[in-house]
Amino acid sequence: MRLTLKIWRQPNAEAAGAMHTYEIDGVSEDMSFLEMLDVLNEDLIAKGEDPVAFDSDCREGICGMCGLMINGQAHGPEVTTTCQLHMRSFKDGDEIVIEPWRADAFPVMKDLVVDRGAFDRIIQAGGYISVNTGSAPEAHSVPVPRDDAMRAFNVATCIGCGACVAACPNGSASLFMGAKITHLGELPQGQPERDSRVVDMVAQHDHEGFGGCTNIGECTAACPKEIPLDVISRLNWDLHAAMRHGH
Repeated sequence: MRLTLKIWRQPNAEAAGAMHTYEIDGVSEDMSFLEMLDVLNEDLIAKGEDPVAFDSDCREGICGMCGLMINGQAHGPEVTTTCQLHMRSFKDGDEIVIEPWRADAFPVMKDLVVDRGAFDRIIQAGGYISVNTGSAPEAHSVPVPRDDAMRAFNVATCIGCGACVAACPNGSASLFMGAKITHLGELPQGQPERDSRVVDMVAQHDHEGFGGCTNIGECTAACPKEIPLDVISRLNWDLHAAMRHGH
């Protein structure tokens, strides 16, 4: 395939950025989207030009590092991560617009790379349980109802890629935060810090500059792990309960 790529280029966080156009030929439909960018970068390096910076790590849809706006959609036209998007989703002659995540809380560092440290700070604020260290406890020492366990496992699949934020018109991280709060809130081990967790995480979320949720649903539509929208209801329920308890 021959493609026209319009890519956001920005030398650093302080500099202004702009869209640059590149032509690329010989793209196989079996390539992943990131492999296509690898081919582009090989061409740029051969010409003595600066390659396009973008994030990636496992390239297996697990780590959450990759994340691009592709033709205005977070991760592109399929419900998957950017690394698992393949070029068979495009056709010969297509023009593809590639941008970094769009969110004030995810500042651009270079080209398509953004700083998602805000997610780390939200987790540091409360996305954990406090336990004594030592050997692993007996698996059946704390019984967990099957439905609660399955719910916790399902929402724990969130990989923190940031697609929910990039897709949200308000730049809200409520789906990410709701997944973490629901995951821990469904388990007995998460109960002691349940109130303080949600209050501290929401406060950090707002401090980082994320927007508020208005239940549009773009977040769950873009989520490669298909985290359901009702985790935000759980987030709001727990927050209101914590406030009633005096937190």
